[in-house]
Amino acid sequence: MKIENLKVVSATYELYLADENGQEEMYEKTTEEAPLVWCQDEGMMLPAFEKAMEGKAVGETFDFVIPFADAYGPYEEEGLMELPKKMFFNGDGEFDEERVFVGNIIPMNTTDGQVIKAQVVEITDEMVTIDLNHPYAGMDLHFVGKIIDIRDVTEGELQAIRHRGCGGHCKGNCGGNCGEGNCGDGCENGCGDGCHCGE
Repeated sequence: MKIENLKVVSATYELYLADENGQEEMYEKTTEEAPLVWCQDEGMMLPAFEKAMEGKAVGETFDFVIPFADAYGPYEEEGLMELPKKMFFNGDGEFDEERVFVGNIIPMNTTDGQVIKAQVVEITDEMVTIDLNHPYAGMDLHFVGKIIDIRDVTEGELQAIRHRGCGGHCKGNCGGNCGEGNCGDGCENGCGDGCHCGE
């Protein structure tokens, strides 16, 4: 069996990102005990990731780079925003330190009701600076790994995937879309912002 549309795939992978000097560092890793799992062609992973995986069989290894233009796009300075600290007060009228701290990813509501994820990058006495860019924006994604299982998706799984609208890319357990996760997005465990079917 090979990877094609509507196959559920399990894979181990390591994700490497290069620093400003071109030196690669591993940012994410999965194991056979806790692999990355996705359903091919259901929007759970970056399109470029799925394309690179297409046709591979169980036991095959992979080693490929997704250019940032085909991953999370360029880093955009306008993604940085300063917001009044009072916007992050909890129900008791105090600053929500448990949720809002430097490095954390928090959900934000847009004026039209959409929920987007933002990373907290700075907190001052009066303001909170958030970054709406994906954590991997502007970075080429280097994936190295192995396919460990391929099977047909069940009807129940397919309905759950489509009902959830899982598609997007999360940070953490990437493969593209989630990191966070993840690749890639709304899911906490699956990149390849992949909302893991098993974000």
